[in-house]
Amino acid sequence: MSDAIKHECGIAFIRLLKPLEYYQAKYGTPFYGINKLYLLMEKQHNRGQDGVGVANIKLDVEPGKRYISRYRSISNKPIQDTFDYINSRFSKLDKEDPMKLNDCAWLKENVAFTGELLLGHLRYGTYGKNSVEACHPFLRQNNWKTRNLVVAGNFNLTNVDELFNFMVEIGQHPKEKADTVTVMEKIGHFLDMENQELFDHYKSLGYSNKEISELIAKGLNVGQILKRASEDWDGGYVMSGLFGHGDSFVLRDPNGIRPAYYYKDDEVVVVASERPAIQTAFNLKADDVQELTPGHALITKKGGTVSEEEIIAPKEKRACSFERIYFSRGSDQDIYQERLKLGRNIAPKVFDEVDHDFENTVFSFIPNTAEISYYGMMKAADDQLNDWKTEQIQSLSNPTPEKIQSILSRTTRSEKIAIKDAKLRTFITQDEARDGLVAHVYDVTYGVVKEGTDNLVMIDDSIVRGTTLRQSIIRILDRLRPKKIIIVSSAPQIRYPDCYGIDMAKLGDFAAFRAAIELLKERKQDKLITDVYHSCKEQENAPKEQVINHVKRIYEPFTPDEISDKIGELLTPNGIQAQVKLIYQSLEGLKDACPHNSGDWYFSGDYPTQGGNKVVNKAFINFVEGRDERAY
Repeated sequence: MSDAIKHECGIAFIRLLKPLEYYQAKYGTPFYGINKLYLLMEKQHNRGQDGVGVANIKLDVEPGKRYISRYRSISNKPIQDTFDYINSRFSKLDKEDPMKLNDCAWLKENVAFTGELLLGHLRYGTYGKNSVEACHPFLRQNNWKTRNLVVAGNFNLTNVDELFNFMVEIGQHPKEKADTVTVMEKIGHFLDMENQELFDHYKSLGYSNKEISELIAKGLNVGQILKRASEDWDGGYVMSGLFGHGDSFVLRDPNGIRPAYYYKDDEVVVVASERPAIQTAFNLKADDVQELTPGHALITKKGGTVSEEEIIAPKEKRACSFERIYFSRGSDQDIYQERLKLGRNIAPKVFDEVDHDFENTVFSFIPNTAEISYYGMMKAADDQLNDWKTEQIQSLSNPTPEKIQSILSRTTRSEKIAIKDAKLRTFITQDEARDGLVAHVYDVTYGVVKEGTDNLVMIDDSIVRGTTLRQSIIRILDRLRPKKIIIVSSAPQIRYPDCYGIDMAKLGDFAAFRAAIELLKERKQDKLITDVYHSCKEQENAPKEQVINHVKRIYEPFTPDEISDKIGELLTPNGIQAQVKLIYQSLEGLKDACPHNSGDWYFSGDYPTQGGNKVVNKAFINFVEGRDERAY
C-alpha cells in the first residue's frame, strides 16, 4: 500500500498438552513451545512491529516458586529483542552447566519461560503512546493462582466510555480510559466474582482454604466469566487470556470481525491471527487448521480438555475484508486466490480506459502488497490478448507462418516500474524540505516507457489518504513521460472510518471524503454539509442503538466515477505533464472476490455493530468543528 496504514494486532497462543519431557524425547528439545511461539510471531510480524510481548505460565509449581513470566519490548526489532532476552538465560546455562539444559524438571522449577502456557502479541501503536506499558500481554496479579489473569488481544471497542463507567459504578478506579484497561479489569472483575462464589460454596461445605483453592481451579467456569464480561462489548476483537492456575481461552467477537484460527491434537493447542503462520510453524495442511467460530471461545482447562463454547450468539458474519486485501499475508491459499480475483475484477475498467491498446500500455504495480492483484490483472490481460489473437488468426485469408507468428508474438507489456527505497528516512522536520525527501522514497525504472506514446498502469491494493501518491509516486512516474498515468486501486473507495482496529479514524484523512466535500462546494451543495452536521449533533448523546450513519448522505449526490475523477484532480501535483486517472474497484467486485469476508464498512458505511454509526457521526462532527482527534 502506498499510504501505509497500521493494524492492531496479532496474537500467538500455545498450550502444551504434554510434560516437557515428552517434547524433549520426541523433538530433542525442552524448548519446543518457545521455539514454536517464535515461529508463529515471526510469521505474523506484518501485524505489528511497534511492540511485542510474551507471557508464560507454568503448571503445578510449588508455592514460593515463580510461575508467571512476561517480557515486552519496543526496540527497533522487538521480536528479536524479546526472544534474545528469553534465550539469553538458556545460552548462559549452556555455557555454565549444559547438562541442565536437558533436565526438564530443573528447568521448569528454576528457569523462566519453560511453562506449558505461552502467549505472544504483536502491536502497532495506533492509539496512545508507543510505550512498553501499552504493549500486551497485560497482567493482573493476585496471591490466589485462580485470580491471576494475563490478557492480550487484537481488538478495538467502540463503547469504552460505557465500559469505563461500569467499572466506576462497581467501585473500581481504572487507571485510564482505554479499552485495553477496561477489558482487562472487566474480565478480572467477573473472575473475582466467580472465585468468591466458588469459595463461599465450598466453605459452606466445610472445606479448608487450601482444599478450596484446588477445587476452584477445577471448577472455575471460564465460559460463564466470559459471558458476564463481554455481554456489552461493542467492537471487533480476538481476546486471549491465561489464568494463573492453568485455564486459558481465546474469544472471538460475534460478527467475526477480527480473524482467529486454531489447531489442536493430543500434543498442543495453537491459536494465531493468520492460518499460514500455524501451517508453517507446525507443517500442516490448510484443512488441518480451523477458524474460530464467531461469538465462541476456545477454552482449554488446566487438565487438558479443549472445547469451543458459545459465549455470545453469533450474528451476521462481517469478517474484515481489509484482511484479504492488505493486512494478512498473501501466502494463505484462499487470500492468494482472492487477491488474484480482485485484480481480474478491476481489469475491464482498466482496459476500457486504455482503449484496449495493449501495444502502447505498460502494466506494473506499486510495491509490495499489490503484487498479487497485479498478477490477477495481468492474467485478465493475457486472456483478452489471446481472444484478440484468435480473432486475428481466424480472419487471415492467407495464414502464412510469418503472419501467424507475427500475431502470436504480441504480448502484454509488464514491467517492474516502481521501486521502494526502504532505507530512505525523512529525518528533516520542516514540511517543505520533508516533502522533497518523501518524493524520493520511490524510484523508477527508466527506458521501458515510450515517451508521449505509452499509457502507464500502476495497481495499488488500496488508496487511503493519497499522500504518497501526490507527494511521490505520481511525480516520479511522470519523469518517464507517459501519455497517461492510470492509478488502479484493487479496493473500493475508502469513505468511512474504521473503529475495529485499523488506523483509519479521521474522515478528513480520506481522499474520497475530501473529494466529496470539494464536489459539494463546487456545485453549490455545501448546505448538505451543514445539514449532516446538525443531524449528527442531534444524535450525539443518543444511545448507540438509535444512531444511524448520516455521513452516507455526503456521497449520495455523486456517482463513484465522479468521486474518482475528483480524487484524481486532488492527488495530481502541479506541473504533471501526463494525464492522470484513478480507477477504483467496485463494491460488487470486492464482494465477488472476497465472498466470505463481507466486512466492508470503510467502503459502504454499513457498520456491523451499533457503535460504528456513533463513531462515524462523531468523526464528521470532529471534521466540521476542526478537531484533529479520533472519534473513539
